Amino acid sequence: MECRTSQLKDAVSVFVDKHGTGRENLLPMLQDIVKQFGYISGAALIEISKAMDISIGEIHGVATFYSFINTTKKGKNVIRVCQSISCDMANKARLVRILERETETKMGTTDEEGLFTLEYTNCMGMCDKGPAMMINSDIYAGFEADEVLDILDKYRG
Repeated sequence: MECRTSQLKDAVSVFVDKHGTGRENLLPMLQDIVKQFGYISGAALIEISKAMDISIGEIHGVATFYSFINTTKKGKNVIRVCQSISCDMANKARLVRILERETETKMGTTDEEGLFTLEYTNCMGMCDKGPAMMINSDIYAGFEADEVLDILDKYRG
């Protein structure tokens, strides 16, 4: 969903009522905006700044610090592949090749249909079951390469 100003103002108002305006509530506010709109737009930074009386720079700093807070528009399904040394040793490269082939996109980009975005993330804490990936908020680890196709099929519909 696009971040349209009137919808965004309404959403920020609802989230301020839900969380409050203290700095400790900024991260939950950002998470709710991402959940509803998919990413934190420039307009969202402005509306949050006004509502919470926090500088745009500080909000942007928090938003860009966390890899799970999107600051650009992503595909409907964001696939994050762990880039830790453990996942490297568990053949992360093969997983990436399969994902790129099956989604017809490259790491760091979104496919033409806007269905999948592929990106790397830091350790997901699944070092004993690598390679690990997360699709939206679902974590997958300890799977075989041929299972990747079945996993992707869950998100194609």
